[in-house]
Amino acid sequence: MKALSLKQPWATLIVAGTKPIENRTWASNYRGPLLIHASKTWDEDGACWIIHHFPELTGLIRHSKHIKGAIIGKVKMTDCVSEFNSKWFFGPYGFVLTKPKLFDKPIPYKGQLGIFDIPDEVIFRTE
Repeated sequence: MKALSLKQPWATLIVAGTKPIENRTWASNYRGPLLIHASKTWDEDGACWIIHHFPELTGLIRHSKHIKGAIIGKVKMTDCVSEFNSKWFFGPYGFVLTKPKLFDKPIPYKGQLGIFDIPDEVIFRTE
C-alpha cells in the first residue's frame, strides 16, 4: 500500500477529518488508498498558526505532539489540484483526501520522502 509522511500536527489533522487537502510543491498522478505516516518532526510554526486561527483545535494539536514516527491512519487520495476552495489550501499543489480514518493505535514505522510503498506485513496490522 502507498503511504505519505507528514510532519505533526498536520498528519493528525488529516486522519481526524479536519484537513481535507495536503499541500505540496509537487504534483502526483497517484489516486487511491494512502496510509498517513506522522514523521518524527514537529512543525512548531504550523502548530502555532493552527491554534491562532482555529483555537478549537488546541486539544487535538497538543495530543498530536506525542504521536510521531508512526503510521496513524489512512485516507483515499482522490485528486491532485492547483486550486481548491478550502481554508487549508495554500498550494501550489494539493492532494485531495477523503474517507479519513484514525487508527486506534499508531504503528511505529520509518517514513520516507514522497509517496512510498509499505510492505504487506505492515498493512495487515492496520486493518
